[in-house]
Amino acid sequence: MSTPGEAQNTFGRWPDEEDRFGGRRRGGQAGKMLRSAGDAISRSSWRRREGGERAVVPPAKFTSYYGLPVVKPSPWQNDIPAYFFFGGLAAGSSLLAAGADLTGREALRRGGRVGALGAVGLSTFFLIHDLGKPSRFVNMLRVVRLTSPMSVGSWILAAYGPMAGMAAISEVTGGLLPGRLGRLVSALGRPAGLGAALFAPPLASYTAVLVADTATPAWHSAYRELPWVFAGSAAAASGGLGMVASPLSQAGPARRMAVGGAVLDLVAGQQMEHSMGLAAETLHEGRGGTLMKLSQGLTVAGALGAAVLGRRSRVAAALSGAALLAGSACTRFAIFEAGQASAKDPKYTVVPQRERLQQAEQAAHFR
Repeated sequence: MSTPGEAQNTFGRWPDEEDRFGGRRRGGQAGKMLRSAGDAISRSSWRRREGGERAVVPPAKFTSYYGLPVVKPSPWQNDIPAYFFFGGLAAGSSLLAAGADLTGREALRRGGRVGALGAVGLSTFFLIHDLGKPSRFVNMLRVVRLTSPMSVGSWILAAYGPMAGMAAISEVTGGLLPGRLGRLVSALGRPAGLGAALFAPPLASYTAVLVADTATPAWHSAYRELPWVFAGSAAAASGGLGMVASPLSQAGPARRMAVGGAVLDLVAGQQMEHSMGLAAETLHEGRGGTLMKLSQGLTVAGALGAAVLGRRSRVAAALSGAALLAGSACTRFAIFEAGQASAKDPKYTVVPQRERLQQAEQAAHFR
């Protein structure tokens, strides 16, 4: 089963190939630019291999065949990063609520359970809105395909949702219902909450696997660190929500989760940029770069506020939590925009491919 809007490669010919219907060369100005760029790389790499001479050809500026992208940009809109953000927030809130339940922090447990239900509801709404109609989500559950991140993720979401809902309902209506029904609903709260917490880690990270499994250069090149970035961002956001929703006396676990998640988000994000190579430029330029800077600033400010002032002032704790929530949302949107930008510029596809080819040739030469 293919993912909705999954990025696909577009195949074409180099402009210097002969036209089978007349023997003419095709490509026009774009073809000339590609041929000159290819010749430049060939000459400079030959000189490095044979004589170690300094390259005298200026860096090539890449374009694509007839101005079309080498990789088709995803048709996803803002629904998808919003779906990512709220799914991670729901997952972290369920983990926090389960810990609060086991340690007797009722206010923190209540805020986590209700917050998880609201977040997973919004996440599902944005997913279905992107799909176009609810039946398409239901159709994903007709099969189980372990090699498809979307199939696995659909089942994770379908298993998590009812348990998160039951845990939240026990908080809201358990004490209001009469007799045995009220006691039954209240009794189901703990096992449902623990079950939701069991599915929380894969719920927070599977969306990173989903985007990294596409051909979009910025997403695919970050496949090692992106799940850690999403998990850290989800923990920071849910910790921030716990700080907003609970009193200072019970918010200790939320503060620690927020600070730990922020540190993981920032450290993994820096490592991700180093491993992305050329595609990391998209995290520093354009809309993606602006959102990433905003994300880092909000995350650092929120983490410092939670660690220094969050245990003393209710207002400072709430402001720090709000900053962490906003920073987590900006992270998802920044990575989304960076991926779209990398798909539209052919150099993020062509240059890494040629670098890998040169490395393979050099390795074969020394064997």
